[in-house]
Amino acid sequence: MKKKFIAGILTAALAVGALTGCGGSGESAAETTAPAQEEAAAEPEAAAEPEAEADAAETEAAAETEETAEVESKGTITVAASPTPHAEILEQAKPILAEQGWDLEVTEFEDYVQPNMVVESGEFDANYFQHIPYLESFNEEQGTHLVNAGGIHYEPFGIYPGTKSDLSTLESGDVIAVPNDTTNEARALLLLQDNGILTLKDGVGLEATVRDIVDNPYEVEIQELEAAQVPRVKDEVAFAVMNGNYAMEAGFSVSKDAVAYEQSDSEAAQTYVNVIAVKEGNENNEGIKALVDVLKSDAIKDYINSTYDGGVIPFE
Repeated sequence: MKKKFIAGILTAALAVGALTGCGGSGESAAETTAPAQEEAAAEPEAAAEPEAEADAAETEAAAETEETAEVESKGTITVAASPTPHAEILEQAKPILAEQGWDLEVTEFEDYVQPNMVVESGEFDANYFQHIPYLESFNEEQGTHLVNAGGIHYEPFGIYPGTKSDLSTLESGDVIAVPNDTTNEARALLLLQDNGILTLKDGVGLEATVRDIVDNPYEVEIQELEAAQVPRVKDEVAFAVMNGNYAMEAGFSVSKDAVAYEQSDSEAAQTYVNVIAVKEGNENNEGIKALVDVLKSDAIKDYINSTYDGGVIPFE
């Protein structure tokens, strides 16, 4: 009995010791466990941060995609153009129009007939290569229904050197090449008249042809060629009278190479402004108005002035 009592006391003492020992450890464990639990609780929050960032990125990307989709939905504007400077200027307009939601498609043409025919047929929305007198003449001759949607620039017509570089050295039999289409031929002949090479009938103006030459003191031969062909014979003729775009394609600078050219304040320069032409009834279409606005913007004017050395001048 006594042994049992002592054993009970010892057991109790051991239990108390164990509890006391655990008391110190338990206190430390509680202190250790709390931060661990806090850290564990913080882990989901830390993990949530990248998830939140990913969600935000996805939301932003979705918004950008939606915005792009809205921009692209405006459609495509198709334009037929001469290579220089028209197509080059249109290329500068592309990114600006893209920001507004328009996809600009430019197709280059080498002649002055097809660009009008493809707009008349509806194959293209617009063209950019011609001035108003040519447009009006083309409508009359071809029965087309094209109208001016906006004036963009004009190109001073010039007399360029061929085998000779000084007009005063012209001799009998020398050849001067000019465009053969109605208005451009008249423009070339008027420029030759302004420089004393020949004299035209009074009042013929923009309808002048070689048949209207009444005085030819140098006895030069006027060679009529399709406008795109004139630059190609420059090495075979004394002089070539060219449209600004074809002169640039031939490597000429108006200000540096032309022996004479239309002045910026001349009636001819103002008359021959190059326009965006469309089929009648389409001039107020949203895409056409956007195209004209961009081509008349300061950004495009700056590009023209810094690129063409006076060969192309923005129309105000």
